[in-house]
Amino acid sequence: MRKQDFLPPPLAEAPFTVGAAVTAGVSLNRLRRKDTVNVGRGLYRPADWDFDLEGAARALSAASPGAWISHVTAARLRCQLLPPWLADSTELHLSKPRSLPPVRRKGVFGHTVLTLEDELELVDGIFMSTRSRTWLDLARTLPLKDLVSIGDELIRIPRVHFEGRTQPYDTLAGLRILAGRHPNLQGVVRAREALELMRVGADSGPESLLRLAIADAGLPEPGLQVRLRAGDERSPSADLGYRHRRIAIQYDGGHHLGDAQIFSDRRRDKAFESAGWTVLVFGKSDFADDFQQAIVTLKKVLRNSWVDHPQAAGFAGG
Repeated sequence: MRKQDFLPPPLAEAPFTVGAAVTAGVSLNRLRRKDTVNVGRGLYRPADWDFDLEGAARALSAASPGAWISHVTAARLRCQLLPPWLADSTELHLSKPRSLPPVRRKGVFGHTVLTLEDELELVDGIFMSTRSRTWLDLARTLPLKDLVSIGDELIRIPRVHFEGRTQPYDTLAGLRILAGRHPNLQGVVRAREALELMRVGADSGPESLLRLAIADAGLPEPGLQVRLRAGDERSPSADLGYRHRRIAIQYDGGHHLGDAQIFSDRRRDKAFESAGWTVLVFGKSDFADDFQQAIVTLKKVLRNSWVDHPQAAGFAGG
């Protein structure tokens, strides 16, 4: 095979293994030039390469037989919900079974863990932990509220027209079984706590965090995806709410800023108001405030609704 004097694509575009270089006709001598950088055993990258998490994870996975991408890296590759301080993380996490030597690669966070076969999968050529196993692995480091938020994302019922799937990624029962398989895993106690707080129905991380803030304030637990007309799938719905108090709570995030969405939101809220409901709309500023002012507002509305509807004092949220 003729040896290449230049780095052919895709070697010139992302990290690559020695095996990939040899297959492409690039000699080991060629890899010693200044336009390539050795980033670990059997792993190189172009010297001018701008960091790309997927490219780095793909090369690391290819260079690490028997290991898999995990923890924060796996969560980021799948766009799973993460707290702001991890949302742009460039950490590379690699897990191995106990039968293999520990991970010793520069710039790589290594983990030696017990994992069963159905907790791993191949995704677009990258061997990584499943969404559910990633959630369990993150229980060691994430605060409880963020673990609940990620868990809510796993168990929510998808919207077929937008997501192209009909089933949730997992269920509460399935996650309990997963946690039960690993009673000695660091973080499993926090995972069990999170399972008790998770609910089906949150469509976004901020909705989950708002619900938890309401619970932390000692207020009644709201229902989720509360429809104006119960049982009517075409009816407008509130992200959270108290049907018996006629209180609808909406969290309008960044995607609600477009003109069409603003019009739709106003029509939705007007439908609730016309039926005698109080509508509370919270957004990014409330999220940044950890919903402290939102809780103050909600407490006031709940007090007033009790005066108007004293018979509903012991109501259920949905």
